[in-house]
Amino acid sequence: MTKYFIYACCLFLLIWSCRRNGDVKPGPTPYTLQLPSNFPAPVYDMSGNPLTKEGIALGRRLFYDPRLSRDSTVSCGFCHQQFAAFAHFDHPISHGIDNRNGFRSVPGLFNLIWQKDFMWDGGVNHLEIQPLTPITDPNEMGEDLARLIGRLNADRKYRGLFSDAFGEGEINSQKLFKALAQFMATMNSFNSKYDSVMRHAPGVQFTAEEAGGYATFQAKCAACHKEPLFTDGSFRNNGLPYNPYLHDAGRMRITNSTDDYLKFKVPSLRNVIKSPPYMHDGRFYDLFDVFLHYSDSVVQTPTIDPLVKNRIPLSSKEQRELYLFLNTLTDPGFINSKSLSEILITD
Repeated sequence: MTKYFIYACCLFLLIWSCRRNGDVKPGPTPYTLQLPSNFPAPVYDMSGNPLTKEGIALGRRLFYDPRLSRDSTVSCGFCHQQFAAFAHFDHPISHGIDNRNGFRSVPGLFNLIWQKDFMWDGGVNHLEIQPLTPITDPNEMGEDLARLIGRLNADRKYRGLFSDAFGEGEINSQKLFKALAQFMATMNSFNSKYDSVMRHAPGVQFTAEEAGGYATFQAKCAACHKEPLFTDGSFRNNGLPYNPYLHDAGRMRITNSTDDYLKFKVPSLRNVIKSPPYMHDGRFYDLFDVFLHYSDSVVQTPTIDPLVKNRIPLSSKEQRELYLFLNTLTDPGFINSKSLSEILITD
């Protein structure tokens, strides 16, 4: 009797184990970025946050969810508009909850995995920490991080999505920022006409004026706006006069060094035609105003960058051709990508 009882128990345990293993939830699906061969290696180490389809989908949902803000009115995508290369079209400075304004323009979000520092002053030095500033800034999303995490844990839909992306367990800030970083890691722009020309795509070449603009760019702009990212990632004083209304000392706010007075991050020129206004305070609404600044209006200060100290003269012909070349940096596939587009959060 005992022998048969033991046998029955073992059989039951075997069947139960098989059924249990059959019910095991599969892990997240790995996702591999397809990156151009002529780009440098990404700075962001994705081995610590491997991209998955579930993680990216979760990050996209979070990016467009206004419930990440204190009053559920402002999402990341509210300021970072896809049609403007994820900058904020036509607004000189950022604005958020309660109709509050920040004091700098909204930078475009793309090619972030190649950036060492974020924000105009480089105050954030890791992609996974970057969202913390806008989420908690009282002039932007104004939310308390602990309160946000509590709200996400109380949401059945989000509990399931975080479980799909990161496994069972409580939602925490680390998972929140990793999901957003996974989505932002897919915001890459490298399929413009310029890129097709550089890759010798059949039937694609610069017009005569675009080629002239490229020559002007190489001679007068490329030292700071280094190809193929069209930024060298540095911080420079480009001769803009101090804005007395915003009291912005630039990178000096971060380093407390007077050597960094009025220095701001060199932005990428990719998609620049689609993302006015320009400069850290959005003071220029037209690229020809930018050209005029470098050609005629550079202000001399102790930290002025040597590359612009003596101005960058641009003739009318050079300005026109340079504009046409910069237009070749527009990436329609990126701006119209369905995988990056806004999703309506209904539950």
